[in-house]
Amino acid sequence: MPVSSTDVAVVGGGPAGLALSLLLLRSGLSVTLLEKSRSLEREYRGEILQPGGQAVLAELGVLDGARRRGAFAHDGFQLVEGDRVLLDADYRRLPGPYNCLLSLPQPALLTELLAACRAHDAFTYLPGARVGALLREDGRVCGVVAGEHEVRARVVAGADGRHSKVRRLAGIGAVREEAFDQDVLWFKLPAPDTGRQVVQVRRGPDAPVLVYRSWPDSVQIGWTLPHGGYRRIAGHGVEQVRELIARAVPEHADAVREHIRTLGDLTLLDVFSGQAERWAADGLVLLGDSAHTHGPIGAQGINLALQDAAVLHPVLVAALDAKDTSAAFLGRFEQQRRPAVTTMLRLQAMQGRAMLSRNRVADTLRPALARVVSRTPLYRRVLDRLAHGPDPVRVRTDLFTHP
Repeated sequence: MPVSSTDVAVVGGGPAGLALSLLLLRSGLSVTLLEKSRSLEREYRGEILQPGGQAVLAELGVLDGARRRGAFAHDGFQLVEGDRVLLDADYRRLPGPYNCLLSLPQPALLTELLAACRAHDAFTYLPGARVGALLREDGRVCGVVAGEHEVRARVVAGADGRHSKVRRLAGIGAVREEAFDQDVLWFKLPAPDTGRQVVQVRRGPDAPVLVYRSWPDSVQIGWTLPHGGYRRIAGHGVEQVRELIARAVPEHADAVREHIRTLGDLTLLDVFSGQAERWAADGLVLLGDSAHTHGPIGAQGINLALQDAAVLHPVLVAALDAKDTSAAFLGRFEQQRRPAVTTMLRLQAMQGRAMLSRNRVADTLRPALARVVSRTPLYRRVLDRLAHGPDPVRVRTDLFTHP
């Protein structure tokens, strides 16, 4: 088995892992990135970037290039009930230049980040590498084994998603919270240009639905049902499911009937939130979905992952410079970041209850509450928090030693 050495072994080539890799490379460190998939051209769900995430990518120098590969700038977010717009969160009210929601397909984002990493001689990319074990020495993590690869590292960064293998191998538990209490059926349809671009949650006679335009000429739709509800409806066959979806998005009814031919054309998402019990061990640190998992409401997953990378970057640089990769030192990242993540999880849960719940009291009060909220200073504060997080994050460009 070939053995290699690196400063940091990053497991997971999603937004968090690639952004962290690029930050470390630009700070003069060597990075080996292990990704279990062999191709970036695979199916992704979330692709909405909040302004805070856009700012991180811009400071890394990859935002413009990713946008040129194809993206939609959405003016904001709307909560719609029937033919009434209950809440119009207009991001154009925020200060520029990132005063929009950006629908950026993940293959475009990941391709741009990977190209920037590959420009550095100190970068090694191992696609198709599934981590099977952590290497340990005197009780601390000192690398990973992935198939035929043994990678020894001063630090291992686990960025391998909500069902993180690295987290499990490290013996770190995760607390799962059923904060959303919904099943989500996710699918993509061809769609024409429809004028003003906004991300919408629509409440109709059946189930709330999340809808937004996606590059280049499609629409992404997330149809929500109570937990367990899909199994009951699916038992009646694809025809009933198709007609319920067509009624939820009538402007796309023809495309629904043409392209949803079997239940296999729909993806049932396991929607939950939660956090790892701890984010660091001796020689190891977790970030992104490996450390904290989010549902789709509020478009926070990619945003928080990119901000995680920016906050972890100076901690890792300092740890490696001090030759101290203990859990105590690496845990500074968790101390800085967990409060903001916890705040966003609570805000997402509140949004989910307000927009997706179905009960007589909530349905009666929702229009009046939406009008009140949109006319108070609270609206601007909530909008700013959704866009940038409780504590806006900046990239430590002063630590860069390489272009």
